[in-house]
Amino acid sequence: MAPRNPNSEKIFDFVVNKGNGIKGLVDTGIETVPDLYILPIEERLLPNNILPYDSIPVIDVSNWDDPKVKESICDAAGKWGFFQIINHGVPLHVLDAVKEAAYRFFGLPYEERNKYWAGNSPTDTVTLKTSFVPQAEAVLEWKDYLSFRCSPRDLESFPLWPPVCRDEVVEYMESAKSVIRKLLEVLLEGLKVKQIDKAREYTLMGSPIVNLMYYPHCPNPDFTAGVRPHSDISTLTVLLQDDNGGLYVRATENDSWIHVLPINGALVINIGDILQIMSNDRYKSIEHRVVANRSKDRVSVPIFVNPGPDAVFGPLPEVLESGEQPLYKEVVFSDYFKYFFSKKHDGKKSMDFARI
Repeated sequence: MAPRNPNSEKIFDFVVNKGNGIKGLVDTGIETVPDLYILPIEERLLPNNILPYDSIPVIDVSNWDDPKVKESICDAAGKWGFFQIINHGVPLHVLDAVKEAAYRFFGLPYEERNKYWAGNSPTDTVTLKTSFVPQAEAVLEWKDYLSFRCSPRDLESFPLWPPVCRDEVVEYMESAKSVIRKLLEVLLEGLKVKQIDKAREYTLMGSPIVNLMYYPHCPNPDFTAGVRPHSDISTLTVLLQDDNGGLYVRATENDSWIHVLPINGALVINIGDILQIMSNDRYKSIEHRVVANRSKDRVSVPIFVNPGPDAVFGPLPEVLESGEQPLYKEVVFSDYFKYFFSKKHDGKKSMDFARI
């Protein structure tokens, strides 16, 4: 990576080293996008690359046992890798409360937020960060995020979590568990898996993470990336977005992108790399990106449904039983996780780590 210019080094120090985040930089009243956040033209999302009339499927899951619902979920996972679900059973007041909690945390003074900055936090189960991997990025992403590890063991640290948002995060996670379980049952049934036993449950969902993502308003969002194109390394991701929009999913044709329009009360579901690998490419983890808003602060709350750290995953035996050749080797999740977080977001290149 080329050396940064002196002004970019100064901003990097303020945002990253001093723990102000992009929130702190925007609060200084900047009126232009600093060089440190300006993408090369070829990496920007241009209007002519957005498909204005396409949308990802919206699936009513009020009856999980309906064969048509199951078929719609599996079809969407195979073709789009993304879909929205409505009538899922997570109460609207729980969804609204966790979004409000995200705004509340990022509305705290610097001194309060900074208590949870990476290296300062009283527990490694909650960490405030900025961008993605700033030390490995020539151009930073226009976002801060508060990340909670939410396995049963991690929840023992609950008293050390920020009081302004911890109850809402846990209630959201607890309310979403049955939805996550139902989604995985349907998707694995589509792969001929008859039952999710304890061992397989750990491999699918042993170490969930909830992030409160914050994208402050941006003087010129067209120049920046809220999040660069990437696929998730989760089994699957359950995303709650606010009503500001800004999430784009790679379309099936050329270099085109589809805007995921917010639907009140809906959850956005996307297949992660782990499930693509386990399905031997029947299901697709699709690249997506986020663009910040010129006039409004944006929040979203993803649940990354991850395997346990020491879980070993690869193509499922049920998928390969007919003689199909595996496209991926078996991998320990913690190794895959470390590889993903060792570099900037770079599309789907992380999957090469597991590819045969």
